[in-house]
Amino acid sequence: MRDTFSNSAWIATSALAWAVAAPCAAVAQEKAPQQVAGDDIGMIVVTARRVEERLQDVPISITVFNQKQVTERNIVVASDLATYTPSLSVNQRYGPEKSSFGIRGFNQDIGTAPSVGVYFADVVGARANGGTTSGNSVGAGAFMDLQSVQVLKGPQGTLQGRNTTGGAVLLVPNKPTGRLEGWVEGSAGNYDMVRGQAMLNVPVTDTLRVRLAVDRNKRDGYMKNHSGIGPDAYNDTNYFAARFSIVGDLTPNLENYTIMSYNHSFSKGFASRQLICDSNPGFSSAKFITALASCDQIARQKARGDGYLDVDVDNPDPHVDLEQWQIINTTTWKASDTLTIKNITSYAEFREDSRFNLASENFTAPAFAFGPGVKYQYVQIAGSPGRYAASQSTFTEELQLQGNLWDGRLIWQAGGYMELARPLGFNAGRSAIFLNCTNPTTLSCTNPLGFGYVAQAATKYNYDNNGLYAQATYKLTDQFSLTGGFRYTFDKIHGVTEGTQVTFAPGSGGPNGLICNDKVRFSGQVTNQSQCHFELDNNSSKPTWLVDVDYKPTEDILVYAKYARGYRQGGINFTNPGLETWQPEKVDAYEIGVKTSWTGAVRGTFNVAAFYNDFSNQQIFSNLIGVPPYPGGAGIVNAGKSRIKGVEVDASLNPFRGFRLDVGYTYLDAKITSITVPELTTAQQAIYLRIEPTAAAGQPLTLTPKNKATISGSYDLPLPDRVGRISLGATYVHTDSQIANATDPVAVGVLPATDLLNLNVSWGKPFGSPVDLSFFATNVTNQIYAVSSGGQYSGSGIGDILLGQPRMYGFRLRYSFGN
Repeated sequence: MRDTFSNSAWIATSALAWAVAAPCAAVAQEKAPQQVAGDDIGMIVVTARRVEERLQDVPISITVFNQKQVTERNIVVASDLATYTPSLSVNQRYGPEKSSFGIRGFNQDIGTAPSVGVYFADVVGARANGGTTSGNSVGAGAFMDLQSVQVLKGPQGTLQGRNTTGGAVLLVPNKPTGRLEGWVEGSAGNYDMVRGQAMLNVPVTDTLRVRLAVDRNKRDGYMKNHSGIGPDAYNDTNYFAARFSIVGDLTPNLENYTIMSYNHSFSKGFASRQLICDSNPGFSSAKFITALASCDQIARQKARGDGYLDVDVDNPDPHVDLEQWQIINTTTWKASDTLTIKNITSYAEFREDSRFNLASENFTAPAFAFGPGVKYQYVQIAGSPGRYAASQSTFTEELQLQGNLWDGRLIWQAGGYMELARPLGFNAGRSAIFLNCTNPTTLSCTNPLGFGYVAQAATKYNYDNNGLYAQATYKLTDQFSLTGGFRYTFDKIHGVTEGTQVTFAPGSGGPNGLICNDKVRFSGQVTNQSQCHFELDNNSSKPTWLVDVDYKPTEDILVYAKYARGYRQGGINFTNPGLETWQPEKVDAYEIGVKTSWTGAVRGTFNVAAFYNDFSNQQIFSNLIGVPPYPGGAGIVNAGKSRIKGVEVDASLNPFRGFRLDVGYTYLDAKITSITVPELTTAQQAIYLRIEPTAAAGQPLTLTPKNKATISGSYDLPLPDRVGRISLGATYVHTDSQIANATDPVAVGVLPATDLLNLNVSWGKPFGSPVDLSFFATNVTNQIYAVSSGGQYSGSGIGDILLGQPRMYGFRLRYSFGN
């Protein structure tokens, strides 16, 4: 099946390349280098307020990338975007394909709604709620053929389709145009990277236009595996994506725009490196077994002379398989010069199948306790027969009215939003805990330690999210404007679980019983999962709002001050009996900013914003320390209050022709002011020893570096037009150290500071040819750096870290054709 996927994807990409190139090669002609949208500083257009506006006129702190900048920075998956965006962080606990965004200290954890909404063509990412974080974002290949990527900072709960406390990331695809054009691109690089992309745009008639784009990308992993079991390397890239767009002008004032997209990522998944262990764990707990096994593994690593990019994982078939397809239809009717009606409808399906070792381990138990060479896995997460780890459909419908009155002095929007996410069967998986398994999916396991079991998750979630909103901007004078927005959101979650545990006979015996995961409500053995059926609801309805005052003393200066209320719904996670639900969180956000631009011999922009957030009823990821033999787990608690303040700067400068300098900087001071840990009930104390939030009062929030700065420069050599456009570029990114897990020792709980350097060289249309050549290199200095912590030290004595990409480099060749 995997070979079929790989071969089919390559065939599809190659077929498109030939279909695109063959009939159109004849129309290819010598063209002067085209200006890339967004190169004109001060004229960048964004859609942060659901209409097209000049970036310098929007009272929001925004970082914008065009497709050229996305390509030069080698942004391939969502986690890459965070590297280059101040204020944007990413949680990569389960690998880059399953990462989630955070902005200004507002992060997403397992089971929570996103704190940062990720939108493609004005539609929020498809819902998903499996056993580990995934979905709710954009799939692999989403960064191809884009008009822009816009990172909006701060609560966007008035106009955006789903309330978020941190901000939003908007991906705007290129629409079909009236030009017959296209390109075919091939890339090759180290770690056997091979990538093929293609785009074809066809004006079928004067009123019908279509556009097709595909992306096939494959690269070997950079974490070398020394176990001799399973793959040779982890942290690879392997995906196929396709997008087909149609624009039809039904009448001169009525446009219908449809996007159909598909992406499928199939990788070996992540592997973390075990770095430290608890060498004195105490004999009376399950931690004793895992901690000493980790110490043995670390000793083997040292004896082999392993480096940071070497791991030792015994999983015979690891994989992370993510598949998504989506249809988006946007109908826009310009009813009059003062009224536009827009309807946005979408349907998406997301599925995940995965298998991995949670601690990336290859363990044997202490010989003096269980005999020599007793092999077991700590936690091996795998699938369930005939089911997916996550499988969800998402339907959205939004009716939007946009208008203006009194010669444009009043600009307004109003609308209604509906989102219905429904399960496509159970979200299911089997996690083998303290067992020795060749395949947990088929229960091919033994119980060498005597207390192992398989936890079988089976959950369904129904999400109903509805909202009514309105926002208007009124020009009090030619310089002063007042904006007010209001939204009321109704959120409902209905959850169903039938979770069980399969017990095993000690030693080499197989399964010998079935009990419910939820020992608070169920006890004794059962014969099937349906006997563990339990349902929960978590409902909330909250208002959010925005008040903003703008002052424009000149056309090139904007001063603004605003106050916004942000809200993020609560949630349900059935893996933690008795601690399944948490409540909404809210933030009161205050921001002042100045945006300036200037033209002339030296052109540029300088935008600065200062913000203060009062964050309450905060949802905090917590370690749940289990009572032996139960390993505990991880859950969400409403843990108190925080205050977040900082400054953001985005600036661009063209000091002379051909040279551009872009600077981004964020100072972030995000601190927990108080923590309130829920008290465990008597029944809960039978399963959990204590709750350990991953942040503590007085400490920074997780994944909040105090300083983060990016500097990008590009220079076009002053050469004759006939030679082509040769451009040299470099990007430098500094990120301060940041806490990944406050309960872990500093060695693994704190991510050290990083300094990353990327380089790119491009030669566009050499000697009038229709070809573009480029070379790229990321992490040029080959810095070895941690991007996440395993967060398991307190419960297991295992201190592991996930490593970012080492030096990557390659070459691209693009052949363009058409008008």
